[in-house]
Amino acid sequence: MAIGERIRFIRNLRGMTQKYLGMAIGFDEKTADVRLAQYESGTRTPKADLTATLAHTLDVSPKALDLPDIDSDIGLMHTLFALEDLRGMQIGEIDGEICLRLDKSRGMTYVGMLNMFMAWQQEAAKFKAGEITKEEYDTWRYNYPHIEAERFKTERDALRAKRKEDNDDGNV
Repeated sequence: MAIGERIRFIRNLRGMTQKYLGMAIGFDEKTADVRLAQYESGTRTPKADLTATLAHTLDVSPKALDLPDIDSDIGLMHTLFALEDLRGMQIGEIDGEICLRLDKSRGMTYVGMLNMFMAWQQEAAKFKAGEITKEEYDTWRYNYPHIEAERFKTERDALRAKRKEDNDDGNV
């Protein structure tokens, strides 16, 4: 899905019109919908600063808008090849099923990717089990990694507060 399609998809997900989003990012009221339509159709491609502004207004990470070319099977294959080259992603087979896996010999690249995949798997499992809604799952996905960072910070702060409380009570 190209950037214009992602903008349209997330704009619709947020219930915004082209005119509303265009005005929210600073386009003139008379041309806001036309300008946004040009980006969504792929006639124009937003520069990085506009992509950041769109992402902020849509409440998503800029990376949620700026995806590699996965619109065609060939584009997707080349994206997977790039993941193999850059991240050590490997294709394999488990129990007769084709699967993608991480290369443990990649050290910290492996650890970083494993942590991200585990976070994704946990959120997907919560959605599948009915513990979170589709909207909550989408919010997590479209704001990744911001939400994970906020969760980590909250957990860290709670741990620090507990340690401080234990120290103050002489329980350590």
